[in-house]
Amino acid sequence: MKNIGEAVCKAYGNLPEKILQIGEGNFLRAFAGTIVERMNSAGIFNGSIVITPPRRWDNCARLMAQNCLYNVLSRGISNGQIVEEAFVVTSVSRCVDSTVDMSGLERVVCSDELKVIISNTTEAGIKYCKGDTLDNIVNATYPAKHTALLFARYKKSGGSTGNKLLILPAELIDNNGTVLRSCVVKYAEDWRLGGGFLKWLDESCCFANTLVDRIVTGFPSEDYEETVKKLGYEDQMLTACEPFLFWAIECPQPYRACFPADKCGLDIVFCDDISPYKTRKVRILNGVHTASVLAAFLCGLDTVGEMMSDTLFVRYIKRLVYDEIIPATDMDKKQLEDFAAAVFDRFRNPFIKHRLFDISLNSVSKFNARCKGTILDSDRLGIDMRVLPFSLAALICFYNGTYENGAFFGTRGESNEKYEIMDNAEIIRFIAGAWQDKNPAGKVLANTEIWGEDLRKVNGLVRKVSDYIISIRQNGVRRAAEIMLDERN
Repeated sequence: MKNIGEAVCKAYGNLPEKILQIGEGNFLRAFAGTIVERMNSAGIFNGSIVITPPRRWDNCARLMAQNCLYNVLSRGISNGQIVEEAFVVTSVSRCVDSTVDMSGLERVVCSDELKVIISNTTEAGIKYCKGDTLDNIVNATYPAKHTALLFARYKKSGGSTGNKLLILPAELIDNNGTVLRSCVVKYAEDWRLGGGFLKWLDESCCFANTLVDRIVTGFPSEDYEETVKKLGYEDQMLTACEPFLFWAIECPQPYRACFPADKCGLDIVFCDDISPYKTRKVRILNGVHTASVLAAFLCGLDTVGEMMSDTLFVRYIKRLVYDEIIPATDMDKKQLEDFAAAVFDRFRNPFIKHRLFDISLNSVSKFNARCKGTILDSDRLGIDMRVLPFSLAALICFYNGTYENGAFFGTRGESNEKYEIMDNAEIIRFIAGAWQDKNPAGKVLANTEIWGEDLRKVNGLVRKVSDYIISIRQNGVRRAAEIMLDERN
């Protein structure tokens, strides 16, 4: 059977090279590749992508072997309907290996055609390393290479600030653009690149803070042969993802014209502040995960899909989202409700087997980051909370266990099936100790090292969590959740 490079016409790969993509992995191929292809097909960009890997060349070699063409297999639920669509990305022009052709990569960055740099080098990729030097830039970290490349562009331009460059980190860290820029400035100072370069950075480069959101599961090895039969050709760089895609980009108006992604029909927004979108994602997507999965797991369910097929937990999550999270979140209600509807579709995705136990990892710190803000705002606004206190009770019950051979195990269900509790050792010891107290809820909520503040100050929270723990122990999690949801004000 032919491969995709022999079977598909490369529609946009010969366009001007306007984007440098640092990262050849599944996520950027499914995320940035989709966006650029959509822009080109809409006639609003007229540009191609040059890819360079931050580490290994293997994926790029495979990509080059099939003429830099690949499919994005989008499958899941959208607007309540099952979607399964293969989308060909033809907008990659070529790949450049910086370990053997750093000068070639410099030529890409110094080109007047380049408008955008997109990166995804993992969360650990954006960090300053004091040992990085210009003399050994090939083996340096990504931010150091980025500095060297920008300095080459600065010298090539003669310091001219007319050709703007939009830098879009897609790494999942807070203030990713700000953090990357601070690394670049630090290297510039270490290497004594001069005040002119720093001034040029300020006037010619925008390091945008961004928020990306799309689940990419990668190469569909389980059903690849079936997919190939449908496509009619081989595609070793095929990557699968959910239909949902969102990108918030925080940057000033002059830079937005470099990358008109907000006009391609996908859910992409330019804004002056991405924090509301971050709050929306953390509270509704991540917060619902954290506030529901432990209770569902203790009920004997194993995956998010099973949880979303269980009428009790659908009711549980709807009450959590529409009666607690949305009323406590200071953002346009319609935007929050639309996002919540998309989250329900995403949780129901039959193509993604997301295990509840995997999500349970480090649940205490997750609850603190994702759910505490909603609790505090609900208390401030006088919102009646039920599910959030119940989820805290379920969390404390999930962490009730015993040590065996250096590991800490809890049990679930009538069969007392064992599960290993995975978290920081100090947190596990503390909550295990709290169960020796007659009121574990009060002891846990009072721990300012865990929560950053004393949660006993939240009106009625200790009483509710304590009552729910008693109900869980007396009735089991499922019956306790039913009673909680049936409570009258």
